[in-house]
Amino acid sequence: MQIFKRIVNDVDSVFARDPAAHSRAEILLCYPGVHALLFHRFSHWLWRHGWRLTARFSSSVSRFLTGIDIHPGAKIGDRFFIDHGMGVVIGETATIGNDVTMYHDVTLGGVSPGASAKGSLRHPQIGNNVIIGAGAHLLGPISVGDFARIGSNAVVVKDVPKDTTMVGIPARPVKEKIPADHHFEAYGTPQDEEADPVIAMLDKLRNDIANLKMRVNELEAENAELAGSAENWEAK
Repeated sequence: MQIFKRIVNDVDSVFARDPAAHSRAEILLCYPGVHALLFHRFSHWLWRHGWRLTARFSSSVSRFLTGIDIHPGAKIGDRFFIDHGMGVVIGETATIGNDVTMYHDVTLGGVSPGASAKGSLRHPQIGNNVIIGAGAHLLGPISVGDFARIGSNAVVVKDVPKDTTMVGIPARPVKEKIPADHHFEAYGTPQDEEADPVIAMLDKLRNDIANLKMRVNELEAENAELAGSAENWEAK
């Protein structure tokens, strides 16, 4: 009964976050992210009970059918939604909290060959209500705080504080203030391009260059005026 309730919650979470979903039956039948999550629930149960080879085989079947690679050792909370899904990779020691949304081509990868049997974490630890945009790569045993947003194609290699939006390569926090109601924002990417620190830096450079050009023109005009005055003085 608990398993059935969890499946219902997972499906309902997709229905709430994806405007393209028209029915729960459509979600169950046509969403590879949901299929991959169902496979993972089973594979993870096998992994925790010592059926490691069977768990890996189950996850391999899931990857073949859905294009989503989730290691059976990864810990995933409730109402996890993988939208589109193709190309997602989630490593063995990764942890994902509740109500997390993840898009296609996301990687939760490790950068250390250290064995997890020693208790070392090699993959990201994701908090609750996090949004991870398409193509983002989160690498190493970093921590991502609750309600954080990772923009599309960002590469994150450092901890992300709560309520922070990260964009760019390497990822940097933007100045955008996340609303208090934490409304859902698709792909975790701010709509205001001025919030992007790279764009802000380029705008500042453009303004600085424009000011320098203006100052150079002023100096050239002053120099020409002084040169003309000198010629007039010599002529006298």
